[in-house]
Amino acid sequence: MTERAPLSRKLSAIAESATLKVDAKAKALKAEGKPVISYAAGEPDFATPQFIVDAAAEALADPANYRYTPAAGLPALREAVAAKTLRDSGLEVSPSQVIVTNGGKQSVYQAFQTVVNPGDEVLLPAPYWTTYPEAIRLADGVPVEVFAGADQDYRVTVEQLEAARTDRTTVLVFVSPSNPTGSVYSADETKAIAQWALEHGIWIISDEIYQNLTYDGVKATSIVEALPEIADQTILVNGVAKTYAMTGWRVGWMVGPADAIKIAANLQSHLSSNVNNVAQRGAIAALNGPQTEAEQMREAFDRRRRLIVSELSKIDGMVVPEPKGAFYVYPDVQGLLGRTWGGVTPTTSLELADLILEQAEVAVVPGEAFGPSGYLRLSYALGDDQLLEGVQRLQRLFSS
Repeated sequence: MTERAPLSRKLSAIAESATLKVDAKAKALKAEGKPVISYAAGEPDFATPQFIVDAAAEALADPANYRYTPAAGLPALREAVAAKTLRDSGLEVSPSQVIVTNGGKQSVYQAFQTVVNPGDEVLLPAPYWTTYPEAIRLADGVPVEVFAGADQDYRVTVEQLEAARTDRTTVLVFVSPSNPTGSVYSADETKAIAQWALEHGIWIISDEIYQNLTYDGVKATSIVEALPEIADQTILVNGVAKTYAMTGWRVGWMVGPADAIKIAANLQSHLSSNVNNVAQRGAIAALNGPQTEAEQMREAFDRRRRLIVSELSKIDGMVVPEPKGAFYVYPDVQGLLGRTWGGVTPTTSLELADLILEQAEVAVVPGEAFGPSGYLRLSYALGDDQLLEGVQRLQRLFSS
């Protein structure tokens, strides 16, 4: 009998999402009755605002929402996204330049599929969100990491990008505010990077999912606002998940030049067709409705941000840059490595994360998920009491 043909080599090479893996392990331990506190998932602990839920409930009563709708999104939502893009990113676009996707993750995937050709090199500032390199490889591209450490507040420079550029470089990933670091590029830094990309004809995929979550009066300047001329070679990806506590609703979008959006829409017409209509109706309400509750959530994240930075900074061996956006803190923990804690001597942040889960029952994501070892990501999008209790466990563990 002939042996079965092999599974896809491309998909077999793709790693599981590290953040979801750690979160799943933490939830499994909780299900066993263990008092695990998880900083792993980038998910607000708040309920979706009620007026958004009400809009979805109303949509359930309309039979039009039981049918296929345009694959690129409901016209009203594309209009709302275009309005938000002008409001928050400073770019005026036609609704025809918007595609509504099943969450921001699909928009990231489609963006790489749209602008990456086999063998193209994609500059990927590190630390980076764990999905980016895998999505690049799925588009037959080659991720090229450009690392900036805590001493640079995790922000790469034009000089670093230029040093990494080759004649095969066609795309740059730009993320501000950043997941996993919470770093926010200044307007001047953003403009300088945009000018460099424009000069070299390099596409920019700019993930703006956290653009409304900034602190201390900091503004996340969109790259297309910093340099409007770059818009013709930029794809913006975004969604409602983080700002409106709508992670499970799965509504994101991509915005870009008409020719890029056209071929991305062709892909989506075969890949998934339209996003759930009820969820889209909820997203319309989120974008067009009152922003009061979104602002209240942002203020809560700000309070938690200041608390976790203050408390983690008390641990000898941790260097904790203060994040200015998103809801993550990304301490440099190289000072904790090579030392013995509870009879264990971790030499990597992966080993350190395992030690923390085992001995303190706290789940964190190791730096290996986002680039080089020596760092941990902690989300502060969890309840205030748990946030403080988890950090106090770390303080006790590393004081011994």
